[in-house]
Amino acid sequence: MTDPIATADLESLTGVGLALLLGLLVGVQRGWSLRNEAAGSRFAGVRTFALFALAGGISGVTAAPNAAIAAIIAGAAAMLILIGYAKAAHAPDLLSGTTSLAALITLGCGYLAGSGRGEMATVVAVAMTMVLALRTELHRWVAGLSDVEVGAITRFALIALAILPLLPDESFGPYGAWNPRQLWLVVVFVSGFSFLGYAASKRFGASRGTLVMAATGAMVSSTAVTATLAMRVRDGEESEAMALAGIGAASAVMLIRAIILTIVLAPAAMPAFGWIAAPAALVSGGAMLWALRSRREARAADRPVELKNPFRLAPAIGLMLLVMVLTVAARWMMALVGERGLALVIALSGLADVDSAIITVGSLPQGLLEGKLATIVIIAPVLANTLFKGTVALAIAGWGKGWKLALPLVLSVAASLAFMPILLV
Repeated sequence: MTDPIATADLESLTGVGLALLLGLLVGVQRGWSLRNEAAGSRFAGVRTFALFALAGGISGVTAAPNAAIAAIIAGAAAMLILIGYAKAAHAPDLLSGTTSLAALITLGCGYLAGSGRGEMATVVAVAMTMVLALRTELHRWVAGLSDVEVGAITRFALIALAILPLLPDESFGPYGAWNPRQLWLVVVFVSGFSFLGYAASKRFGASRGTLVMAATGAMVSSTAVTATLAMRVRDGEESEAMALAGIGAASAVMLIRAIILTIVLAPAAMPAFGWIAAPAALVSGGAMLWALRSRREARAADRPVELKNPFRLAPAIGLMLLVMVLTVAARWMMALVGERGLALVIALSGLADVDSAIITVGSLPQGLLEGKLATIVIIAPVLANTLFKGTVALAIAGWGKGWKLALPLVLSVAASLAFMPILLV
């Protein structure tokens, strides 16, 4: 029979040990960062940070049985940190609150670890160490920012970090089709990828930056990537060839991701789904390669791409409104035809989010969808989403430029449809 006292002691020792390790982690970074400082000028090093975390851990362990002792230990350690900062303040050339603040946070991480919240303590300590280690890179990045870029970062933080968490995560509206938090995520994704593309273009150059944004962004939403690139083409911030390459890359990544999700969540649709989706992925990848080759051949005649405002809210809100209309249409169709039109319903629901459609199929009762029917039900939202992205490109970039962006998407759907009769007979 397990001794509860021994178990409690082991948990306390584990918490204090974790506190000590986290203190050593922060202390190693601080000690290395200040290794060139004169002897006696450093406020704290490896040992001191480890001891601050250890004091926090002991305080956390003793908080439940004796809060007064815990407060005395933590308060004394915090007072030592303040005394160290006050002493450093007498040398204005060396004045920096970073080490003192890091020591206070380390003390707090030790307390969290000692009080049984080791996961939070670890996340905070590792995140702080990363920020401290990136000092040079962060300073260089901040020095290179313009007024427009600082304003864009602030506005994106407002919509992603301030507004999004406040929105209710519940359904309302016609047929309960609208979820405020999920709808606002569309705005966050489109505006976020717009800023990511801007930053990638500055960091890697226009060509490589576009591909980096498209490939990484497609892991989250290839629809948002397509909307962002169409918007940049419309405003003259991106060449049509590079936008086409980015859309092809995003579409190929989406299709590969859909194949992997289907293998994991809905294996009943395999391998036929993989064989049908593969031609679309090959066409999308071929479009990317063709666009890159055309871009290299025409590079001498291209005018430099002008990077403008990195944050665009209006197109993102426009796409969100379109998603709202399509979501209501999908729910209306579901109410109208019920399970008889399951493939059509899931196809409509997957217009803006392929992953949710695949997850929906994977969560259906076992045996409800098997073989050919399962393949059709899953391939329908994938192809519908691909056509939807072509519609988005036309709507945002206009017919004159948008048809070139939409063409490879339409061709990829046609390639998959050509293989369906062969595999589903």
